[in-house]
Amino acid sequence: MIVIENATVATVDAAGTEYTHGHVVVGDDGRIAAVGSGEPDPGRDVRTVDGSGCLVTPGLVNTHHHLYQWATRGLALDETLFGWLTTLYPIWGRLDAEIVGAAAGAGLGWLALSGCTTSMDHHYVFPRDGGDVLEAEIRAAERVGLRFHPTRGSMDLSRKDGGLPPDHVVEDTDEALAATEAAIDRWHDPSADAMLRIAVAPCSPFSVTTRLMEEAAVLARRKGVRLHTHLAETDDEEEFCRRRFGCTPVEYAEGVGWLGPDVWLAHGVHLDDSAIARLGATGTGVAHCPSSNARLGAGLARVRELVDNGVPVGLGVDGAASQEVSHLGAELRQALYTARQRGGPKAMDAREALRLGTIGGARCLGRQDDLGSIEVGKLADLVMWRLDGLGHDGIDDKVAALVFGPPARVELALVGGKPVVERGELVNADEETLTREARRAHRRLMTTERQ
Repeated sequence: MIVIENATVATVDAAGTEYTHGHVVVGDDGRIAAVGSGEPDPGRDVRTVDGSGCLVTPGLVNTHHHLYQWATRGLALDETLFGWLTTLYPIWGRLDAEIVGAAAGAGLGWLALSGCTTSMDHHYVFPRDGGDVLEAEIRAAERVGLRFHPTRGSMDLSRKDGGLPPDHVVEDTDEALAATEAAIDRWHDPSADAMLRIAVAPCSPFSVTTRLMEEAAVLARRKGVRLHTHLAETDDEEEFCRRRFGCTPVEYAEGVGWLGPDVWLAHGVHLDDSAIARLGATGTGVAHCPSSNARLGAGLARVRELVDNGVPVGLGVDGAASQEVSHLGAELRQALYTARQRGGPKAMDAREALRLGTIGGARCLGRQDDLGSIEVGKLADLVMWRLDGLGHDGIDDKVAALVFGPPARVELALVGGKPVVERGELVNADEETLTREARRAHRRLMTTERQ
């Protein structure tokens, strides 16, 4: 049992309950046994953690990422999405399990240090001689200790058939579907306290055939797993869909069975009123990636309108090659700033931003019953942020300090009641080792590509 005491606690429950001098009790079952104000009565055999000067929140949930991209950071820095992709596709075609495992270890370790306790990953590049890259990133998540929702992505529409990716990085449609089903059968855990769940994730309208989109949706629903893809990220994508399908990206998604409460879409930047209304009416989620959208110049997502229309909205750092910071805690501020750039200072406040990063993300992943808020009976995925140093001094509202202030140090992060970060350091993995392995993977990938 772990007891955190003397902390400010932001529960992010439906009522927005907060305790300025509060406690959280974590049971031996890895779930929250108590939360409230004042001093708890912990009983015996308890580890007590002094939260003075700290804020306790639910662990952050990362709803969109491409972990393999850690090996290709700092490239195509001044390109739009399509130019960025065409620059990097040839390099990604040289990926293998060793490189992906090292990149995933670095990316997940960095996420943990930034307050993330649950992350998805969207992996869609499967070179034929690359080995089992999906297993490689799953093992990396086990090593770091994060709750993990990898998605088995796919691409089957190459450049010769009117798509964007080159021929050597796409799969045969039937092979992609069979491999996706095999991944679900091998890895997916539907239990309430699952550490690992699989989703089905064809990459995007400009890299996937209509047949793959349609059959992937049927497969996911037959297997009882969720669906994820990129949608409405850029003007180029809008033009592609209108030219190839004669409709907008959201209209296309609806036509192939890709709207519903079991679907969450990455980006959702270019959405008109009718598209936002359809997402809200169908319960389709959106992974909002404000820093990546800014880095690629994709635009400002209409987050205020999405939330007001009942769309489940979570936050994503996106791949490290399109957003080199990859700090999920900092994405709270970026989301708030994006909303205010569109709608002024009242478009979003600090607590709304925190909701996006916690319960909003849990809703996107279908885990809202067990994750995303601090409530008795929910899984003890918690973060205790250190907010009493120079960078946050004088900001008396600790939620505001977390969101508006500089990135805060993670004093303690728990996943199912088990520490994964303590005093700003990883518990289960060594940061220097992760760095060294990622550096080696980057150099091997880039050297191989130049030959």
